[in-house]
Amino acid sequence: MKKKGNEINMLSGPLLPRMLLFALPLIASGVLQQSFNSVDVAVVGRFTGSHALAAVGCTGPVIGLLINLFIGISVGVNVVIANYIGQRNRQGVRRAVSASAVLALICGALMLIMGESMARPVLELTGTPENVLDDAVLYMRIFVLGLPFMIVYNFGSAILRSIGDTRRPFYSLIAAGIVNVTLNLIFVIGLGWGVEGVAWGTVISNVVNAVIIVGILLRERGDIRLVVSEVRPDGEQMRKICAIGVPSGLQGAVFALSNTFILSAINSFGSDAAAGSAAAINFEMYCYFPIAAVAQTAVAFISQNYGAGNVDRIKRVFRLSLILAYGISLVLNVLIAWQSDACLSVFTTDPAVLVFGDTRIRTVLLFQFIACYYEVAGSSMRGLGYSMTPTLIVICGTCVLRLLWVFLFPHLGGDFRELLMVYPVSWVLTDICMFVAFRRVSRKAFAKCVPPAA
Repeated sequence: MKKKGNEINMLSGPLLPRMLLFALPLIASGVLQQSFNSVDVAVVGRFTGSHALAAVGCTGPVIGLLINLFIGISVGVNVVIANYIGQRNRQGVRRAVSASAVLALICGALMLIMGESMARPVLELTGTPENVLDDAVLYMRIFVLGLPFMIVYNFGSAILRSIGDTRRPFYSLIAAGIVNVTLNLIFVIGLGWGVEGVAWGTVISNVVNAVIIVGILLRERGDIRLVVSEVRPDGEQMRKICAIGVPSGLQGAVFALSNTFILSAINSFGSDAAAGSAAAINFEMYCYFPIAAVAQTAVAFISQNYGAGNVDRIKRVFRLSLILAYGISLVLNVLIAWQSDACLSVFTTDPAVLVFGDTRIRTVLLFQFIACYYEVAGSSMRGLGYSMTPTLIVICGTCVLRLLWVFLFPHLGGDFRELLMVYPVSWVLTDICMFVAFRRVSRKAFAKCVPPAA
């Protein structure tokens, strides 16, 4: 079957070049999305001061809790539509696209309500330093106004990923990124708005992003075209999407929750530690996006091939995904750790803040490649239709351990580095559990994998 210019044939032909063609725009898209927050951090850190830097940084895990909970559902959109494509079920594709639009609107509304209502209570609960609390609350309450638009973009890009189109979502992010950087500079440097300025810049850029992605789907000519008159609740399709997406979102939310508790322990070291950690986290996110992009590539390729009954091709996708994830992640982790001082200086020149940031990079980011296996294996299981298993493993192997670590930490009298050691330790344990689970799940899934009727 001939593919259109924006599509990728995942069912036949060479895998590696097509997986790279799929993954590279995703990596670039992730970098641009993270840049929305990184620009906020850099602008306030450089032009407003370390207190503003700490204020913006303290909101990261809290905002991540909201975003991961709902954006995780978009994984279900990708899996369900890609599986229908593999089955050559055009009606199923159209119904799933319609259901996805309804879910995006519901999730966006819930995110807005939750974000506005929980801003101050959660920031207080995490021990945000008193001298930055008001600015952190202000930033978060403005920032969440853009979350419904962020959801629309992510659901729309998940629809496009199901056909292998990762380029147009990337182009949309370029436009939104230019808007974000421009408005941040105008609002903060030109108008002196501080954290309020960078928050509004991000909100407006999210609106631009959503408008572009919706416009693309409205003009699409294939089965994934968004037809407004057909958008209505579809219980069957929404259940299928949520069966895959809700566990993924729950995993992301619990993961973010555990990081929120770690943030409370980090905040106990003072605003310099909060600021240094906030700066270092930006590089952790930049290094995480290649892993996430390869994992999303595995989801899309495995979903389509599972629908088409291509077991051998699924196995090759999994092996190539691991090689790509480990290779890219390891190189980035080592390079940034090597040049940690230069990297951190983008965000701050405060010597006390730089010490904490460097400690985090050399303790956490340097070993981030360990997380590649459980990310790729977990995503591969979701592509096979098994979403709850990787969720439970990550919750137990990563999140529960981190909560216990934070609970015991004050009684052990550890320092900042010892607190952060929970990250590499939890990654190793989660990898071991995921290895065992993937072997069992894949055998079960492959036994049921049959090509669709001609």
